[in-house]
Amino acid sequence: MDLKDHIRSIPDFPKPGILFYDIATLLRDADAWGVAMGRMAKVVRGWQPDLLAGVESRGFLLAAPLALKLGCGFIMLRKPGKLPGATVGLDYALEYGSDRIEIQADAVAPGQRVVVVDDLLATGGTMSAGIRLLRNVGAVVPAAVALIELTFLNGRGRLDVPFESLVAYDS
Repeated sequence: MDLKDHIRSIPDFPKPGILFYDIATLLRDADAWGVAMGRMAKVVRGWQPDLLAGVESRGFLLAAPLALKLGCGFIMLRKPGKLPGATVGLDYALEYGSDRIEIQADAVAPGQRVVVVDDLLATGGTMSAGIRLLRNVGAVVPAAVALIELTFLNGRGRLDVPFESLVAYDS
């Protein structure tokens, strides 16, 4: 199955000049979603994770069922103020400004293996920040994965862990 056939492209969203790759069309097709989860499970299983960390918010849609399929736990990397209890955060630079990502302070035990999961890798800023944040709380991050990679933005070049995607767009 070619997963690209199940991903819709929406021009000028969320702003003019951006081509948005919408995974909602894949998620609503049970067969396509099942194939995507099976392929991601095959990729992730080799890194023997204890936990999968989903990046807000579409990363949750992939990481949570994938963790269940692999028999490991799921944790969330979220925007500020979205997680209850004590949190640990990391500020990071974007092309045009800055952002912050947070995790619950007790989400990871020191030495646990955590694979980072998101729907899409673009410039790599958020995924790189997630990896750094996880390391700051004691995790071992063996790899990162995404359903989609925009290869022309060279996001994997910002990551210092192995990275794999199921679908790549070159322009």
